[in-house]
Amino acid sequence: MNRPRILRRALHGVLLFDKSVGVSSNDALQQVKRLFRAEKAGHTGTLDPLASGLLPICFGAATKFSHASLDADKRYRATLRLGVTTTTGDCEGALVDERPVQVDRTTIVAACARFLGAGWQTPPMHSALKHNGRALYEYARDGIDVPRAPRPVTVHALDVVGYDGTTLELDITCGKGTYIRTLAEDLGLALGCGAYLSALRRTAVGGFGVEQAVTLEALQTRSEAQRDELVRVVDCLLAEQPAIRLNDSEAARFLTGLRRRVDLRDAPIVRVYGPPPQDTTGGVDADVFLGSAHVAGGELIADRLLSPLEIQTLVRT
Repeated sequence: MNRPRILRRALHGVLLFDKSVGVSSNDALQQVKRLFRAEKAGHTGTLDPLASGLLPICFGAATKFSHASLDADKRYRATLRLGVTTTTGDCEGALVDERPVQVDRTTIVAACARFLGAGWQTPPMHSALKHNGRALYEYARDGIDVPRAPRPVTVHALDVVGYDGTTLELDITCGKGTYIRTLAEDLGLALGCGAYLSALRRTAVGGFGVEQAVTLEALQTRSEAQRDELVRVVDCLLAEQPAIRLNDSEAARFLTGLRRRVDLRDAPIVRVYGPPPQDTTGGVDADVFLGSAHVAGGELIADRLLSPLEIQTLVRT
């Protein structure tokens, strides 16, 4: 039986979604997109099916600024099984080796300290990282090992939350591109007993926490209007960045991509606000979010701009 056709709508903003275990990030995205009848949507950083937790989902114009969430620091609660290694580095792989665990909490804390700060990490074969257009996990399923260059990563915090002799629970804060599965394997190697990642939950992305997020089940119990109340404004992704406000003429020039002189220090990203174009106001006089920019050499340089149609939709909602 054919599924009824969904009448899509223009929707702009960010939903903080709590993904459940067993669902891929893309499947979660499609489920949410259908519920909201959104024309356009994207997530900000893949969570493996094994993992649960915070997955910010961007609708419409917010997808233009998803890089801010992708680049943000992440926080995880990770559960490791010590003394066992698997082919995938997690509980879904086949057993590779099993060793006795002869480490105490003090030894673990000392080993964790060795991974703090900037370092290098080789991406795992069982990951969504692409090689020649194919995800690495596809090569792994075919028994093909692809050479991977180490990549720079940063671990800000690696704290022991619990340890019972074989199961280790960690609270981890790290920079973008850090694979927790690889970190678990590397820590197991450092401890001399091996380890794999048995459970993972993302608890924060940038300034957002999983306690602010909503599950699919909770969304399904709400009306469309109640769901819409959960959608945050487009510029919430840039909330930690400095803001600049322009007057009428400056805003018009900015929206055409023209540069202007500003009395600001160089900045990699700023939020820009100003009066909306006259034909989009609908009688609203307040400044609106126009897009993002950076400041270099005393000039404000546009990066990602909202279109007149997007501004019109935001003004009238």
